[in-house]
Amino acid sequence: MSNVSELAPRDIILKIVADFLARQSVTRTIRPDDNLRDAGLTSMDMVNIVLKVESACGVTIPDREITPANFRSVAAIDNLISSLRRA
Repeated sequence: MSNVSELAPRDIILKIVADFLARQSVTRTIRPDDNLRDAGLTSMDMVNIVLKVESACGVTIPDREITPANFRSVAAIDNLISSLRRA
């Protein structure tokens, strides 16, 4: 199995989201542009996803960037992480 640090941020985020959905017995495959709220994630899940993504991707997400738009989908989270890494 690959080391998490070897994975692309999008793959890391997909795994984190899939783990949260699995805890809620949601087994559908999530695509990068799927709306995470529609998939079954709660506000509390989103808070925990922020923390996991920060840890797994080695970034700090400023409070001003923790918005529904930035956490709407895996692709949106990936874009946020990419922009934070470029800054």
